[in-house]
Amino acid sequence: MRNTTIAGTLLLVLTAAACGRSEPGAPRAADTPAPGAPAAGTTTAPSGPRVYVSDETGGNVFVIDAASARVIETIPVGKRPRGIRLTHDGTQLLVALSGSPIAGPGVDESKLPPADRTADGIGLLDLSTLKVVRNYPSGQDPEAFDLSPDGRTLYVSNEDAAQMSVVDLTSGSITSRAAVGEEPEGVTVRPDGREIWVSCEADNEVVAVDATSHKVVARMPTGARPRSVIFTADGRTAFVTNENAGAVSAIDAVTHKAVATLQIPKIEGAPTVPRPMGGVLSPDGRQLFVSLGRAGAVAVIDVAARTVTRTIEGVGGRPWGIAISPDGRKLYTANGPAGTVSVIDVATGKVDQQIKTGGSPWGVVAASK
Repeated sequence: MRNTTIAGTLLLVLTAAACGRSEPGAPRAADTPAPGAPAAGTTTAPSGPRVYVSDETGGNVFVIDAASARVIETIPVGKRPRGIRLTHDGTQLLVALSGSPIAGPGVDESKLPPADRTADGIGLLDLSTLKVVRNYPSGQDPEAFDLSPDGRTLYVSNEDAAQMSVVDLTSGSITSRAAVGEEPEGVTVRPDGREIWVSCEADNEVVAVDATSHKVVARMPTGARPRSVIFTADGRTAFVTNENAGAVSAIDAVTHKAVATLQIPKIEGAPTVPRPMGGVLSPDGRQLFVSLGRAGAVAVIDVAARTVTRTIEGVGGRPWGIAISPDGRKLYTANGPAGTVSVIDVATGKVDQQIKTGGSPWGVVAASK
């Protein structure tokens, strides 16, 4: 959407997941330490459960203390931070940065200001110092990304270029590009590491790319405007959120065939019909939580039964990014237009708090420290 370590010498691993800009600069790879090396002369951030949120319009990452539910740090990272992920060991944070101007559906792009391609990249934020210590090349207009299971490789959706870039994190260079489809957004590596699935909004399909050859091996039709891809823990089923269809597709991840369509029921009193956006599995893998965009709600799906069991309403303005605490008790949604992050009790379905962040929260991840 337009509004829309690394094994060997780097050794990092991964944890799970429109619209403005700012000018803070992020250091380039050649000028900074390798991932895992703290910046000199900096202090150590306090420990404890944290929630990290990308602020697309402000060019920041917000750090929220989960215990007190308040913003404790605002870190400038670069232009249009959107996709955001922790490394597997939880010591660093990767965030997609883009110099492309905001362009929602139907916008006349010829009237937009020129893109700043020097701003494109994947920033690496060291969580012990809360400093950006490196900026990886990303390809044009990165929006979302995922890491290979061994942490050596980064796969990035390049929305403006209809491509997926393959980034070697040891060398810090792009080694390959795959032509996937128009407006690629969500990127998720299948748990076995053999395929990368990319949702292509304008083509209404998900594309599977072989992790070795970087060739497209399957194109799978979905509902209108697919956003996110979430695999079950065993990697046998993929759930795809389809914003404009108001539905979630369930796809057999081995045969590449659709097996079910889960229509999200209308929510009485909501400003729009459900608009499925982000998704996150519960730690036990039994439930899938899907943010519903401008409907201001979250859908809860029983993974085994492939049914919508309930909706959590009154979440906030356009919840998009969604994360779950490591203990599975709390959900967090990034509510862009509202400038808030909602804290939801999973057991009761109650919105406990709405944390004022300002800016435009886009992506969110929850960590144990």
